Amino acid sequence: MNINQWIADRLEQPTRVALPIMTHPGIELSGKKVIDAVRNGCIQAEAIRLLSERYPSVAATAMMDLTVEAEAFGCCIDFQENEMPHIHGRLLSDAEAIRTLPVPDLTAGRLQEYLLANSLAVEKIHGKPVFGGMIGPFSLAGRLYNLGELMMACYLDPDSVILLLNKCTDFLMSYAQEMKQIGCGGVIMAEPAAGLLSNDDCLVFSSSFVARIVKAVQDETFLVILHNCGNTGHCTDAMLKTGANAFHFGNAVNMVDTLAACPSNVLVMGNIDPVGVMQQGTPDYVKAVTLDLLNATSGYRNYILSTGCDIPPHVPEANIRAFYEALDCFNGLR
Repeated sequence: MNINQWIADRLEQPTRVALPIMTHPGIELSGKKVIDAVRNGCIQAEAIRLLSERYPSVAATAMMDLTVEAEAFGCCIDFQENEMPHIHGRLLSDAEAIRTLPVPDLTAGRLQEYLLANSLAVEKIHGKPVFGGMIGPFSLAGRLYNLGELMMACYLDPDSVILLLNKCTDFLMSYAQEMKQIGCGGVIMAEPAAGLLSNDDCLVFSSSFVARIVKAVQDETFLVILHNCGNTGHCTDAMLKTGANAFHFGNAVNMVDTLAACPSNVLVMGNIDPVGVMQQGTPDYVKAVTLDLLNATSGYRNYILSTGCDIPPHVPEANIRAFYEALDCFNGLR
């Protein structure tokens, strides 16, 4: 698929489209549990396929699991039956541990299961791109070193932080290149920890490294969508300087203000609250909030309706349908 043409089609399309980030509802539709999906690429791919057939999303999205890459580096992972995995403990504790840290290959941990999920989804889903998922370099470094300690080290030992970020970036670049090779139309890169940085520090410790990945993989066949749900609006400029052609924002930002700050030729996505609205709201509330957002952003052709982050487990199907009903109402289809 020519992803540049896909972007152009979105910019020129008179009706609004949607791209919620969700996999968990598909896992539940398939009768499986979270622990099954995070360990088995076939189960993941089936969840992605089921959602692609059930809902009119403009693209298919892979699972957002921010432990996979950290596990590949050697982090211990706690698995839970119906919740996403968590990192247990801390892998790196000092500059020497960073210096001697090897960069893993793509056979480490569960990476092959996630690549299998992407490959099978590409094989089974036609007429729309499949976007893989991965963590961003600063967020990965925070999981390896402990985020609080990493934030302090940015000021006390920036050389070690840069070394760690280079290793994370080299690894993530190879991971993205493999997604591209198997036919994904792009990747959603989750870099939420960068939202804790100032705009200037975000440029130094996140965006410059994301830009390396963008330069290596983004072209007419592959799109980088940079997601930062930690951004409250203060580091949007730093995000834009990565050169990505699409940006995804969490529910902490004002979507209208964010769209005004972004160029009109890049795609901008967000930002219905996945927990407070999608999981905890009633269908009527979901529909009303979604319609309000669509009306507020109606002047921006580069806007794609989405959730602010990955939809968690146990979101009522009626709420997902209400999200799409709002889209249909806005487009004059209901």
